[in-house]
Amino acid sequence: MYRTVPSPGSRAAGPVQSLVRFVVGFLFACHGAASLFGVLGGAVGTHGGTVPFGAWPGWWAAVIQLVGGLLVALGLFTRSAALICSGSMAYAYFTVHQPTGLLPIENSGEPSALYAWTFLLLAVFGPGPWALERLLPTARRQSQPPAFADQATANV
Repeated sequence: MYRTVPSPGSRAAGPVQSLVRFVVGFLFACHGAASLFGVLGGAVGTHGGTVPFGAWPGWWAAVIQLVGGLLVALGLFTRSAALICSGSMAYAYFTVHQPTGLLPIENSGEPSALYAWTFLLLAVFGPGPWALERLLPTARRQSQPPAFADQATANV
């Protein structure tokens, strides 16, 4: 078995992954807060207003943005929350933006596309090392390698 020398950037990969997770989750949660509570400029197109309670799909999207964004930012249930956030942004892109033009630059869908792909990346690769879910007992047990793995590599 070959052991590779880590590249200089690999030491920063985990912390940068956690920082990206935090920033993207926070920004996404801000969209939800704006739409639900009229803060930060309010919902898009309402001049400081809110999305009507229960309105499909806007109000539900805002709930996903607020709750999902906060969970991702904090690093709690990150993979599940990021997958739901990714799906909601893919839905937004294909139902709102794509019908008016093929490419995101033509249909003002860049934010939806970027959020969808960034959340998908977080769903696949996880939260990084700086996440609150690392403090949960089940996550701690799952993150530890099996005891026999050390013995197997020691014999190589």
